[in-house]
Amino acid sequence: MEITLSSTLILVPLEIRKDKKHYVVEDKISCEFYEMPIICIDAIHLISNGSILLEVERQLKEKYPQEDVDIIDFAEQLKEMQLIAKINGEEVIRQEKSKGVFGFLWLSPKLGKFFFNKFALLLYSILFILNIFLLLTYPSLFPHYKDLYIFDYIALNIPSWIFLTFLTVLIHELGHILAIRAQNLPTKMEIGHRLFLVVLETDMSSVWKLPSKERNVLFLAGLCFDTVVLSISLISQLVIPYRSGLLLGIMNIVVLDTFIRMVYQLCVYMKTDFYYVLENVSGCYNLMENAQQMIRKKLPILKANEIKDEVFAGERNSVLIYSIFYFIGLLLTVSLYIFFYIPQVLFAWKKVFPGFSNGPGSTSFWDATAFSLQIIIGLVLLLYSWRKKYVQR
Repeated sequence: MEITLSSTLILVPLEIRKDKKHYVVEDKISCEFYEMPIICIDAIHLISNGSILLEVERQLKEKYPQEDVDIIDFAEQLKEMQLIAKINGEEVIRQEKSKGVFGFLWLSPKLGKFFFNKFALLLYSILFILNIFLLLTYPSLFPHYKDLYIFDYIALNIPSWIFLTFLTVLIHELGHILAIRAQNLPTKMEIGHRLFLVVLETDMSSVWKLPSKERNVLFLAGLCFDTVVLSISLISQLVIPYRSGLLLGIMNIVVLDTFIRMVYQLCVYMKTDFYYVLENVSGCYNLMENAQQMIRKKLPILKANEIKDEVFAGERNSVLIYSIFYFIGLLLTVSLYIFFYIPQVLFAWKKVFPGFSNGPGSTSFWDATAFSLQIIIGLVLLLYSWRKKYVQR
């Protein structure tokens, strides 16, 4: 269905909200969001008033003489985004988009507001400072890679770690869910991944319904609950008698797991919770893509003119600052692998590998076998997460 300058368009139901720098346009049918500058919003209003595209282009050129206005190109983009319902009165066939199933509506917004109000946020901040104080004052509380192994049999440690990690991740995601429900918005939880780690993820797309200043609490809600868990675990290690070996071991795992997860939030070369805070504060919603583009342009193996500069005016400083955080995140990830993940794997492998040579009659053999099966299951889940993400993309 061809779009010409004499065409009139009817758009699907849209909701437009002013953001920090531009506007957020919500497709009320698919619940998808798009960032657009003011000239696009004016074009949408003119189109919605029934003006033909020739008249829309004329008015836009008159109002924005410095802009290169191409209304046909804009209309084609609207069509590609499935934001056009009719062209010249003829209905546009719309490809159904899967919105997914949003839930947790049974959680009362009052419950969410109990955990996320001004007093609660102050308490989370105090606990965060307390955690730093405890780790600096009591170096023995700082997590160590061997904290993962509380049993002699390696195969018992992995299920224990998975179970405790699952609980702490659920608590983290519950923070996001309660913060979202405090705003009376829907959400859902899915399986995702961070590099080689399988994780749970809360759908945060509905935050775009909120003003920019109200989004950061939702992005940081998981970190708030992590802070509480870490505080309880650190204090428990100080008050639990040393003879309570198993309980102390459990607290050690919780500290290790929570500490690593909190550090990972600073690895903003991935789209972590803290990454979205940086995006929201700066008002630049393509920080990662623009920073990667800027970094590639600096590499001598690429010619600068081979990469198109798509950074909006006024965003270059924000992208530059994010690029610094980008490299800090890479260094943090390398550090986590050097001081935690690689030593954990080597330690476990050193413990279980001799068991294969002892034969099926030994417990060490079955310990090694069970451990290997656990690793295989983890890899299968990771591959499922990758396939789900990249095949859908």
